[in-house]
Amino acid sequence: MISFELNLKLEKELKKLEASLIEKYDEIKHLKLEERKYIEKQALISNVGASTRIENAVLTDIEVEWVDTTLTKDGKTTAFESKKEYILNKLSKDRERSIEEVVGSREVLLTIYSQHNEIFPLTESVIRGLHNDLLKYYEKANRYRGNYKTSPNKVISINHLTGEEKVVLEPSPPGILTKTAMADLMAWYNKTINEYTHPVLVACEFNFRFLAIHPFQDGNGRLGRALFILSLLQSENKYLSAITPLIAIDRHIEQRRSEYYSILHKVSNGKFYQDSKKYNLELLSWFFIKVISESLNDIDIYRNKYKNLIKLSETSLKILNCFKLSPEKRIQVMELEKSTKLPRRTIQYSLKALTEKGFLQKTGQGTSSRYQLFF
Repeated sequence: MISFELNLKLEKELKKLEASLIEKYDEIKHLKLEERKYIEKQALISNVGASTRIENAVLTDIEVEWVDTTLTKDGKTTAFESKKEYILNKLSKDRERSIEEVVGSREVLLTIYSQHNEIFPLTESVIRGLHNDLLKYYEKANRYRGNYKTSPNKVISINHLTGEEKVVLEPSPPGILTKTAMADLMAWYNKTINEYTHPVLVACEFNFRFLAIHPFQDGNGRLGRALFILSLLQSENKYLSAITPLIAIDRHIEQRRSEYYSILHKVSNGKFYQDSKKYNLELLSWFFIKVISESLNDIDIYRNKYKNLIKLSETSLKILNCFKLSPEKRIQVMELEKSTKLPRRTIQYSLKALTEKGFLQKTGQGTSSRYQLFF
């Protein structure tokens, strides 16, 4: 059972979400494989980009997509170490930490999407392994990745306009209390995720109790949001588990970042409790129901983008590829003339089509016009 009593108002909202999930499932169940893969990739990129930016990384979704493409060859993931220097040179070395966070988050989500059935029942060992993968490209984390914290830590929200830091939550202290809380959480989750009627509420409680423990020295926020996705995938609700890989939940959390941190604080009054019934988990449940509902609309956006993509001419695809090779740049027509050897008028026609279909964004007018990828 979950740690709070379900009221009629929340139950009504859950039924409304279920109806939306069923409707969306009926729309996508006959998708062709290529279109489904495209949507899944768009959702992955959005989730990775958003989850890392919530924790103050700086890569845009366009840059995350380029990193993902660079690390994927013939449908398989290649080693980051072999591509690291190339990626750092392209996106600038001063963003190395952000790139390492993106690559680690991407690896964790790829594991969760592809192996969610194999890693149930969920164990502390699996979670420690996911944490190890999350931070394995960040050299300074070598001494603590995959291990529970040995020093006190906090959940902190930073106002980027003022620089003000606010403590959102004081987690469990390191040591026996953290270890006991994690063991209890695993036992509760494995018993509840497929026994309780509403898996979304189980996922919400699991996410918050993990964050309230904050078991690792670093990376708890990113891992907690990934575990929320894992919970949805591991549920026996076929509509929820089928649609989860196609939606970018973290993108909608990022858009509501201030609200997200405010609710995390209100749920616990900023404190860790051994008794989960002391948390006001209904607040977080309303937030996540809203986020999941909003994210369902992304599928239509991705489908429309895919339809536009497959309709592009060979010339437009060639020009679009020039932008994908340089995601960090705003490119002028004359640069495209040099790299493609195409006539200026042909390039301008393709740029107009790519802009109208939402693949590029234009800045400036006339000869000073520049174009950049748009995600």
